[in-house]
Amino acid sequence: MNPSLPRPIAATYGFSSKVIGYVERWLTPLFDLALRLYVAEVFFRSGILKISDWSGTLNLFDYVYAVPVLPPHLAAVMGTAGELILPVLLVLGLAGRFAAAGLFVTNLMAAISFPDISDLGLQDHVLWGALLLVPVFHGLGRWSFDAWFDKYYSKEL
Repeated sequence: MNPSLPRPIAATYGFSSKVIGYVERWLTPLFDLALRLYVAEVFFRSGILKISDWSGTLNLFDYVYAVPVLPPHLAAVMGTAGELILPVLLVLGLAGRFAAAGLFVTNLMAAISFPDISDLGLQDHVLWGALLLVPVFHGLGRWSFDAWFDKYYSKEL
């Protein structure tokens, strides 16, 4: 305790420091993992749906989605591959910032390439985009392979 602070204030400060330490040590990584699991599940399900009806997916990319720059079939392959591979990397926390950034771009392309997107659908894409920016800028947290590699191998580099 700090001798210059009154005893009740010092005790309150000490207690709040312990609570904040607990939150940072256990609840923050849990939140980071839950966020990754939620967003990854959304995109992985979309990828499974696309690959389960590939001819339907190609028709959507040919006639409904207006993906800028890319030919429709290449966009279908890239979008589906991204939705199947990047969520797995995100959940594992392996190349996690790359995975989150890739899913952010996939999400952005999905939102702008579907001309008849509803307001509710657009809100979902905004939410997913915002959630994906958390690991891009904040990192994936302690419960990730990236953190493990950083802890054990960053000294060797």
